[in-house]
Formats: sequence, C-alpha cells, structure tokens
Amino acid sequence: MPKAKGKTRRQKFGYNVNRKRLNRNARRKAAPRIECAHIRHAWDHSKSVRQNLAEMGLAMDPNKAVPLHKRKANSMEMDVERPKELVRKPYVLNDLETEASIPEKKGNTLSRDLIDYVRYMVENHGEDYKAMARDEKNYYQDTPKQIRNKINVYKRFYPTEWQAFTDSLQKNKMEVE
Repeated sequence: MPKAKGKTRRQKFGYNVNRKRLNRNARRKAAPRIECAHIRHAWDHSKSVRQNLAEMGLAMDPNKAVPLHKRKANSMEMDVERPKELVRKPYVLNDLETEASIPEKKGNTLSRDLIDYVRYMVENHGEDYKAMARDEKNYYQDTPKQIRNKINVYKRFYPTEWQAFTDSLQKNKMEVE
C-alpha cells in the first residue's frame, strides 16, 4: 500500500519549540472548564476535587452527604453524628443560594404569526371552530380541534392580552348593534 506523501522522512527534534509552554497548554486543555463562575473563582488547583468541594460546603457524593438509614438495621443503634467538615469558603454557597433564589424569567413565547392567526380567527368566527377550519387563512389545514388548542395556548400564555382582546370584541359588537 502506498504511504501518505510527506510521511516517509524521519522525524527531527524541534529545538525552537518551548516545551514548558506546550505542556502547560496541554494541561490546561485536558482539565475541564468549570462552568459555574462562583466555583471556578474559588477553586484551588493544588487540591483534589473532594477537598475543594468540602471547603466550599458542597458535597461530591450526595449519597454520603445525606445517607439514607435502613429502618431495621438502625432501629437498635443510635445515630452517631460525624463531625462536620470545616467550611472555609462559605461565600460560594451563599452566592449559589442567592442565584438559585432568583425567579427564572419566562423565556418561551408564541410566534407573532400564531398570535395574528388566533386573533384573526376569533375576530371573524368567534367560537365557531368548524368555520375557522374552512377559512381561507387556515393555510396549514388545521382541524377544528387543533385550532381550539391553539386558541387555548394563546389564552394560557397571554391571559391579560386575551381578556383585553375579548373585551374589545364585546365593545365592537355592542357598537354595531
């Protein structure tokens, strides 16, 4: 079998390569990046993972941190409490708790097209889902049940807007009569 071009000559030592920098970069790439900024800033690379987490007040193994006691085996024995490990970096735990206590922003919304579609259907047809299914704007040929579900999703996502929309429809209906 033929060999790849350029692979036949013997390897030469690269004198102009900084081996110290090469090894340091290789070690840095091999170590995983800690995503949590609070833990990453408090991390001590000279200590083990277990020691680092214990200093921060975190547990490496949740089964050992909060052990489950078997009822029959421990019914005769008294619970002996182990001495707690010293938490040297409590600020990490406090930062994580404050970050977790912040309520999560509602990130999911409906598309503008779906909102316009639902409003158009309700304006023109009211609660008649069969008529909505026959409407020419029903491009995706949704069934009456699918249209009803889309309207219910809109009601769930935007209850205040839905209420204002139905109120404006009632006003328009009263003005026409």
